[in-house]
Amino acid sequence: MDRRSFLLGTSTLALSQLLFGCGGNNQTQLKVQLLKGSIPGQVVNQFHKGLQQQVQLKFAPVEQIEDLFQQLQNWQQKPKTTNEQGWSRFIPFRQGQKTADADLVTLGDYWLKAAIEQKLIQPLQELQGNQFKQWSALDEKWKKLVTRDDQGNLDTQGKVWGAPYRWGSTVIVYNRDKLRELGWTPKDWSDLWRDGMQQRISLLNQPREVIGLVLKKLGKSYNTENLDQVADLEKELQTLNQQVKFYSSTNYLEPLIMGDTWLAVGWSSDVLQVLGRYPQLGAVIPQSGTAMWADLWVRPAGITKGTLSDKWIDFCWQPSTAKQISVLTKSNSPLSTNIATFDIQEALRSLLQSDRNVFDKSEFLLPLAPSAIKQYESLFAKMKV
Repeated sequence: MDRRSFLLGTSTLALSQLLFGCGGNNQTQLKVQLLKGSIPGQVVNQFHKGLQQQVQLKFAPVEQIEDLFQQLQNWQQKPKTTNEQGWSRFIPFRQGQKTADADLVTLGDYWLKAAIEQKLIQPLQELQGNQFKQWSALDEKWKKLVTRDDQGNLDTQGKVWGAPYRWGSTVIVYNRDKLRELGWTPKDWSDLWRDGMQQRISLLNQPREVIGLVLKKLGKSYNTENLDQVADLEKELQTLNQQVKFYSSTNYLEPLIMGDTWLAVGWSSDVLQVLGRYPQLGAVIPQSGTAMWADLWVRPAGITKGTLSDKWIDFCWQPSTAKQISVLTKSNSPLSTNIATFDIQEALRSLLQSDRNVFDKSEFLLPLAPSAIKQYESLFAKMKV
């Protein structure tokens, strides 16, 4: 899943490289590799100031979730055992590291199953328990998402593999002026099929997202396994395709800003960065529910478990910290933060002030069987012909 952060200009709040503390090798360290722009610098500073002991914090931002996943893979690579080792050892990026270089890493929930299956990470705790002080404050939806068996499948009796610290969703973003002329504003997925929108829409170039929103319109789940059993699905997809000008997971906001398209389906992480700057744009979370994503803290395999990393996770889950992360990174919090209306720019409120009813109807994109994934990909390719 290629969830990006673009058109960002994430201001001075983004970490470039934060290093707090100094001293020799004996000083306690916390090393974190995180998604760029997902944690404000002052939050790390506050955490450092609140610690009782002298510690060194190393927070290194990385551009993409995919890069972080690949880093986890690189850390677990076995040293070469063939003749290739003789010459490849002189090529730095070909050398597999035996141990991870971070105590915690940001990972998207979509990558969690693969990370567990490939033994790239280890559990944060063996069972849902009292290890984290703030665990009980999390909604059951989050506990369920990160509690899995050793194959990475949801399991209420499993281990806790990740700690969600912010989340977002798939949203509809639209040109207010253009749709005002048509006499309506979008509220749900069904609005994508309205008259007057032919060749005016852009959709994400993602089978699970596009077929998922059609499933949601039909009252089904994003995680439907057997698409052949969904009546009218192919017909709905073909009709929707007539409305679509192009499919893109990266360049869907520029045409909307320029007026070449009137409506787009995109990720809130992208959309929230531009809403405040372009008053002609509005956005809405579809009332029948949508797809959700979460950024999680995970612990690389082979790293000795430390209390400092647990303290950091608990710190992120404190209401005041969670509020800061949400407001400053323009994202949603997995905790109830009681963010006041005046804390949020007016243009962003429709996406950052969650409706509990819509939240309950929304879903994470969960792992599907390989046969089901092929169904989604095949139907998506057929839709776009």
